[in-house]
Amino acid sequence: MAFDGLMTSSVAASLKESLLAGRINKIYQLSNHEILMQIRAQGKNQKVLFSTHSSYARVQITKLDYQYPDEPPMFCMFLRKHLEGGIIYNIEQINHDRIIKFTIRHINELGDQMIKFLYIEIMGKHSNLILTDATHRILDTIKHISPLVNRYRSLQPGATYILPPTQEKQLPTDVDFETFSSLMVEGERYDKQLVAKFQGLSPLIAREIIYRSESDSIQNIYDSFTNVLTKIQEAPSPHVMIASKEYFYLLPLYHIEGELIPCVTLWDMFDRYYFGKDERDRIKQQFHDIERFIRQEYDKNVKKLEKLNEELVNSEKAEQYKVLGELILANIYQIKRGDSVVRVQNFYSENLEELDIPLEPMLSASENAQKYFQKYTKAKNAVNYILEQLELTEKEIAYFETLMIQIETATLKDAYEIKEELELAGYLRKRQMKKRKMNGKPNIEKYLSTDGVEIFVGKNNLQNDYLTHKFARRHEWWFHAKDMPGSHVLVRSDADELSEATIRSAAQLASYFSKGRLSSSVPIDYTRVRHVKKVPAAHLGFVTYENQKTIYIDPDESFIMNLTKLK
Repeated sequence: MAFDGLMTSSVAASLKESLLAGRINKIYQLSNHEILMQIRAQGKNQKVLFSTHSSYARVQITKLDYQYPDEPPMFCMFLRKHLEGGIIYNIEQINHDRIIKFTIRHINELGDQMIKFLYIEIMGKHSNLILTDATHRILDTIKHISPLVNRYRSLQPGATYILPPTQEKQLPTDVDFETFSSLMVEGERYDKQLVAKFQGLSPLIAREIIYRSESDSIQNIYDSFTNVLTKIQEAPSPHVMIASKEYFYLLPLYHIEGELIPCVTLWDMFDRYYFGKDERDRIKQQFHDIERFIRQEYDKNVKKLEKLNEELVNSEKAEQYKVLGELILANIYQIKRGDSVVRVQNFYSENLEELDIPLEPMLSASENAQKYFQKYTKAKNAVNYILEQLELTEKEIAYFETLMIQIETATLKDAYEIKEELELAGYLRKRQMKKRKMNGKPNIEKYLSTDGVEIFVGKNNLQNDYLTHKFARRHEWWFHAKDMPGSHVLVRSDADELSEATIRSAAQLASYFSKGRLSSSVPIDYTRVRHVKKVPAAHLGFVTYENQKTIYIDPDESFIMNLTKLK
């Protein structure tokens, strides 16, 4: 886990530097395990995210925009009561562990000044956010842990807050070579020994220390150990590493083969690494049923398409039934009732080979011929029906594939609109209770290109349809990923030619919000809005276009993050 004791120490120090004496103005609960606080400190408003997610647990200052729920949960209301208007008096790491303690001075309803402690424990699936009073009596937690689950420490209202048991490990600071060498055992993996013997080291940084030592010499490992710790403490260099997976740390990890992305600050690193990840998790939490429905409909139509193709192959035998019927009539003189087969010469074949035709013994020759003609008529009619169903099924597959792509990059508002679209199309039953109020216009994301031109992005079919056919003007420019599901992107300019910067900004957005977002060299078509037409009787957002030009672009998440996003 990258969020180890060393990372926690750096985060606590950075939070203290930025938030000390700050005032907590607003508190929001984004999901079951995320709290966002707006804190006024050092003359500016700052957003602080507390996450107790099993995979994304952290506390950070963020510049990213988050969608706040319409109704705050009970825990959020409780935090507002006890912490809004409070002043942050201190921020500190506890016991060199993955625990950060916020000391907050708060004035209650009677005007008395109160001290509250807010602890965030960043420990994977055991992560928690705990609010206590000055005597360390727990007021509430985001996750309740009863004594039946954990006998050592109960985390629920009314219990006394007890710190997790400390590990008997050596502090990594100020360790001399003699102490270091006495802890290392030759013949065993040194990275595992570093994790087991020293507090605050994750396997990730332990492997980097061993990699930088370049040998198994204890002296070299010690030198690498002290050098890495010194850099982390005195001159941290936050980096995101992209390989088969993404990693982040306070310095570049050279033992991971992949792309190194330097970040200006610790918070930029977190925003870069977590960009979209926790958002998608919130969507899965709240719209799991919708996502599963879309996937099931897609899979169902793919299977239906396979069966229809099989039926089409069988239906193409219609001409054979007609031939058999005519051959029976041509040889009617030699067929008697009770015959189960007749051998005839196939005069429809160039070689005039003999052919055995199965017969129904209970039927006459003419009745057997009529039976084959009926099969011919049925099969011929089936071909037209199957071709019609094939076309409809392919449209359904394209539609639900588009929805699957859209929900991967959807915000909460986008997901609500996807659900509304499915209800309007009759795929889902409309629910009368707790119905969201829509303002009549879909939520459209708005960006500025690198040279200051407005760009609008539709994130679902309701938005795409509104953006292209109602909001856009005829002479403006329209972008879309070529031959794949994706967002409609509108450049608010009627210039005869767009600048290269604007074209690349719009193409980046079109590629990132498309099926090709994880690919390279994605083709993006762009044309005037007047050349984009709706597909008759098709689902919302499906269009045809002409007079397009094509640009190839590599989707870049960091480029999208750095684009100015307007509200």
